[in-house]
Amino acid sequence: MSRIAEKFKTLGTNGEKALIAFITAGDPDLSVTRECILEMERSGADIIELGVPFSDPMADGPTIQKSSERALAAGTTLPKILEMVAAVRKQSRIPIVLMGYFNPILQYGIDAFVADAAAAGVDGVLLVDLPPEEAGEFRNATVRGGIDLISLLTPTSDENRISRVAPLGSGFIYYVSVTGVTGVRQSVADSLAGQVERIRKRISLPIAVGFGISDPSQAASVARVADAVVVGSAIVRLFEEHQGEELKQRLRSFIADLKGGVRSCGVGQKD
Repeated sequence: MSRIAEKFKTLGTNGEKALIAFITAGDPDLSVTRECILEMERSGADIIELGVPFSDPMADGPTIQKSSERALAAGTTLPKILEMVAAVRKQSRIPIVLMGYFNPILQYGIDAFVADAAAAGVDGVLLVDLPPEEAGEFRNATVRGGIDLISLLTPTSDENRISRVAPLGSGFIYYVSVTGVTGVRQSVADSLAGQVERIRKRISLPIAVGFGISDPSQAASVARVADAVVVGSAIVRLFEEHQGEELKQRLRSFIADLKGGVRSCGVGQKD
């Protein structure tokens, strides 16, 4: 059983939902990223999504774009990210998902990347610009390497798209709750519960909801209907506004508050 599946099984047994925390790898540098992963785990994060910085992040809003720019300026590369993940694995078993774009992996080499990622301790990969129709070679490599390939669905995904994605993904389904790029929103869409239920009828994997979730009350609203809550831009903003020990303190507090919101939806509450 993968670390991702193991985490969802444990949480489900306890009637809990997952908090998935996103940060950009290498912002402000990879040593801080490693320390912050461990801080977030201690504060209540269940799964870590590591953004792989890319020069043309078409799906990302301004906050994460700036974070990628800072990481790239610091010399962050995909091989260095894998080295950092391997260092984290000496201290933690928290599931780690790399989220980004296909080009850096293509440049690395698909088979070489999957082998090195698996050896480093990466549990899953989510590529926002690799649709199922074009993912065959990469999916086959991740299956051989024992890495989950996370699939995306959006509010515009029709029944055919959901049915097509159903047999292809593993780990969990990432449901993008709003159209457009990443970024903080003021509220959770009223249609979310219905959309999640529509997906759940066709896909047995856990459903994680992200894009725009920015505070504990929104996290609680999402946790009532989904299996996991993904928070990105609101966390990444802390890296723009703070540094050093103050950053760690703010991060610990915010992650703990978000996890409190997720738990407040009610232990054992049905979706």
